[in-house]
Amino acid sequence: MSLNRNLRDAKRQKNDDFYTQLADIENELKHYRQHFAGKVVYCNCDDPKISNFYKYFSLNFEALGLRKLITTCYKNQYMDLFSDHTSEKAIWLECNQGTYEKGAYVPSGPVVRHLKGDGDFRSTECIELLTQADIVVTNPPFSLFREYVAQLVQYGKKFLIVGSQNAVTYKEIFPLIKDNTMWLGVTPKGQDMLFDVPEGYAQELVANAKEGSAYRVVKGVIKGRLGNAAWFTNLDHRKRHEELILYKCYSPEEYPTYDNYDAINVDKIAEIPMDWVGAMGVPITFLDKHNPEQFEILGFSSLWDDDFKSHTFYDDYAEMRQDRTKTGLSGQKANGYPILRGRPRKGNYLIKGEEVVYTLYRRIFIRRKGLSHPH
Repeated sequence: MSLNRNLRDAKRQKNDDFYTQLADIENELKHYRQHFAGKVVYCNCDDPKISNFYKYFSLNFEALGLRKLITTCYKNQYMDLFSDHTSEKAIWLECNQGTYEKGAYVPSGPVVRHLKGDGDFRSTECIELLTQADIVVTNPPFSLFREYVAQLVQYGKKFLIVGSQNAVTYKEIFPLIKDNTMWLGVTPKGQDMLFDVPEGYAQELVANAKEGSAYRVVKGVIKGRLGNAAWFTNLDHRKRHEELILYKCYSPEEYPTYDNYDAINVDKIAEIPMDWVGAMGVPITFLDKHNPEQFEILGFSSLWDDDFKSHTFYDDYAEMRQDRTKTGLSGQKANGYPILRGRPRKGNYLIKGEEVVYTLYRRIFIRRKGLSHPH
């Protein structure tokens, strides 16, 4: 295995060991309280008894009206937040509704049971527990996010989970967002989330990373920072029905058409034209504002999206620097990205004879609903 591969695997494993803080869980979960009455909640990537997801639901069991809480985690049978994953077996914790005795509510204590295997969410034992659940709430391993979500969809589960913001660009995830079977949570996509991390990794962050970027110190405790973390869910919430207020009108000068997609370019969410009925390419941050009653998601700027295809390719273009020297690369790497004609103010561009174009960041293609008169 190469050194780079080893480094990537190490970084992936450390990101998978980030533990969500109770404050972040409380701030997001308060918007979904109506969904939990009478439900079985499953936290299947959580060290039992110490996980903040378990703590939240156990403390709010009666207030939420839960029927049952089940918690499992991978290769851990100890009362330790950061499992070293050396045990081949694990435990699972179950909390049930309490009883009323002489008019007083008596909460049910957690029941500890041993799993035969390692607690991997993909194991037969954990899938059996998953089938009993109504809602899954957890922070799954970022490196297994695609597979994790696929399992939830396969078994038709409601969920509220933490993942990387980059997941919206995955070919396995974006179609779910496009079809309104999965969406972002309430916490703004650009808002940082801090996580508890193992002591060894915390010291490594201090020694090798920049404070404020990779980590922060909160009351003397080192917290890992993942600026690309976000909540994903299929539980409805009020924010996704808020209408985005639009004020600008379309003009061809301000909203040029892409060279390779049948859509106009919109650089800022706040500047979506209120009178354009056709397709528009908007920044990915639009998903924070997406109201399915106001907009339809058409596709994503990638070659794997067959629903909204690029009609022009740039293999025979040459990449140029701003000083007009060639980089030695072709335009092949630009295929699928949104492309505009002309030369940018900064950054590289592509040229073929008299043709000059440049690449933008990825875009989500949308269309307004309720407008009937095209330009």
